[in-house]
Amino acid sequence: MKHWLAAAAIALSSACTRTPPPLTDSALAAMDWPQIEAAARGRTVTFVMWTGDPAINAYIANFLAPRLARQHDIRLRVVPGQADIANQVIAERDAGRSASSLDLLWINGETFFKLRQLQALHGPFTERLPNNRYVRWSDPTIARDFQQPVEGYEMPWGNVQLLLIADRERVSPLPDTPAALADWIHAHPGRFSFDSGFTGLSFLKSLMHAFAESPEALAGPFDEAAYLRLRDRVFDWLRAVRADLWRQGRNFPRDVAQLHQLFAAGEIDFTMSFNDGEVDNKIALGQFPASAEGYALSTGMLRNSHYLGIPAKSRERAAAMVVINELLSPEAQFEKLKPAVWGDGTVLDVERLPAPWPARFAEAAARSRVPSRAALAAIARPEPAPELMIRLEQDFRHAFVEN
Repeated sequence: MKHWLAAAAIALSSACTRTPPPLTDSALAAMDWPQIEAAARGRTVTFVMWTGDPAINAYIANFLAPRLARQHDIRLRVVPGQADIANQVIAERDAGRSASSLDLLWINGETFFKLRQLQALHGPFTERLPNNRYVRWSDPTIARDFQQPVEGYEMPWGNVQLLLIADRERVSPLPDTPAALADWIHAHPGRFSFDSGFTGLSFLKSLMHAFAESPEALAGPFDEAAYLRLRDRVFDWLRAVRADLWRQGRNFPRDVAQLHQLFAAGEIDFTMSFNDGEVDNKIALGQFPASAEGYALSTGMLRNSHYLGIPAKSRERAAAMVVINELLSPEAQFEKLKPAVWGDGTVLDVERLPAPWPARFAEAAARSRVPSRAALAAIARPEPAPELMIRLEQDFRHAFVEN
């Protein structure tokens, strides 16, 4: 699967020899949706996305790309590189490029913050998409990305919650507070770790919520004093357990994919995921043991959405909008919700969908190895401001990775 993505292309549409010139902003703004769909036909959309999960890669390759080719004559070209999107945009700008080499971006709150500062995103565009009417914009974990209002510059396409995943054959009872987890780590040296990438840092942010004086301590704009106070409490917890972590805390898995590998191999008894449906997915695919179970700390864990954006200088803004609209269709959202496909939470207000979709979504959302989304919502915690993530990554690496 990794080599499939290294090729950086999915060629599934019919060949198109005629390449119209790129649309101007004014021309695109004047188009209605049928005209946008017509302008998108025969185009190639370069999609930059996280490619660390084979199930997600398969969804894009086996469901989305053929659907785009069949229904819209759009060719999807996938390239890995979600983590460095902002740097690539800056490099293209500094090189004086008049058009971006990228057309569609899978972005998180930190990247959204950077791209908005650079005025590098096309928009607002979300209200122009027909399927926007089904999006659950009333949900603050959808309408706000790392405390930032979306304002039409990115479209949510999945909503997820961070969970710990334990092997119940070796972990009982499940430690559901930071103190209980610390006790378990001390009693089982070498059997717990977290990655040094996005998921592991999200785990540390969940601990910040756990050590906060109130659920509102991390709300709103970045607060230096609140950050330092809670960072120190989390780092004190981490220093106290470090010697009993995997490899005595001298090394951390580089990303969540490596953490999953260690768990699947039985080298550690915990992993974690920023997708509350992933444990059922991995069990269904035979990648996790059947005894794996996902759960949340009773002190709360983060919930957020992942988003799609369009570079302001993309040549294929119309085609990118069509791709995003397709990813918001009931068919696409339903397919990726299935535990055996991806298990990714929908951003649609399911009850507003026409029949028979509400019943289908309710059936697809059933999972056996993790609490219901309704149960998890009670302990869901919002993402803090993006500056906190940037600072936490720097401080964690200085204190624990480089020392």
